[in-house]
Amino acid sequence: MEAGDLLNQTTLVTHIRLRGLSVDQRVQMAVFAMFLTFYVLTLAGNVLIVITIIYDRRLHTPMYFFLSNLSFIDVCHSTVTVPKMLVDTWAEEKLISFDGCVTQMFFLHLFACTEIFLLTVMAYDRYVAICKPLQYLTVMSWRVCVLLAVALWVGGTIHSISLTSLTITLPYCGPDEIDSFFCDVPQVIKLACTDTHIIEILIVSNSGLISVVCFVVLVVSYAVILVSLRQQISEGRRKALSTCAAHLTVVTLFLGHCIFIYSRPSTSLPEDKVVSVFFTAVTPLLNPIIYTLRNEDMKNALNKLMGRLEGKGKK
Repeated sequence: MEAGDLLNQTTLVTHIRLRGLSVDQRVQMAVFAMFLTFYVLTLAGNVLIVITIIYDRRLHTPMYFFLSNLSFIDVCHSTVTVPKMLVDTWAEEKLISFDGCVTQMFFLHLFACTEIFLLTVMAYDRYVAICKPLQYLTVMSWRVCVLLAVALWVGGTIHSISLTSLTITLPYCGPDEIDSFFCDVPQVIKLACTDTHIIEILIVSNSGLISVVCFVVLVVSYAVILVSLRQQISEGRRKALSTCAAHLTVVTLFLGHCIFIYSRPSTSLPEDKVVSVFFTAVTPLLNPIIYTLRNEDMKNALNKLMGRLEGKGKK
């Protein structure tokens, strides 16, 4: 039996209406220009980081391996929602098929959960590098890095499948409009014509618990790192503090949204759309800015790459 046949057995709703960010045409045009700019910059910034890390051998270290993964995830995460929102700006009706809505939810949670796990792994990498420098190359060998990368993608996939499966098993037979510009589990399950109390508890215990636990682990990890840095020389301490500050900024921005949305019942709040904009469009753009502006190695590698490209262009 195909996935589409399974969905049709549990729902009479074939399309879902998205209210978007605003019904005012002038506001929509401003939103289109803003999101298009954010999306282009997100693609350019994150792709440039990946190319720079691949190009510069000095960046072939575990930290930059995971950073390249983060940039790839940010591109994918933004692409799940932003292009559809840009197209909907020009549409009279903002519609998405039910199958398309389920697909969007699956990939949204796949990339979001994978990024949460990745941020946790990056914190562990910095902990080992700063607190156990002599064992770093042994503990964070390339074999270990690849295994960790595979594990976090598998974990994200399992999480996304479980959450999406809970959603599509519900019957949808009436309401077909959600107050958002993309499909997400908390908004979609409110359309179900059945009691979703148990599902909401499972969502909080799944997505909410993952977000809170990872956030606590990350804060504790960086607290241990900061205590350890007090014993290091000034230059090494300055560089490590800069790296940790960048990581903490990204963690706060990303996990702050996840905790706000998924650690409470599926009730709509006025702040939800603003938080969702940061989650889908702003955070993926800020990540490359944060990691490049606060990282001397990345800035030097970017300058070297730009210089080489300019040299080739003159020839």
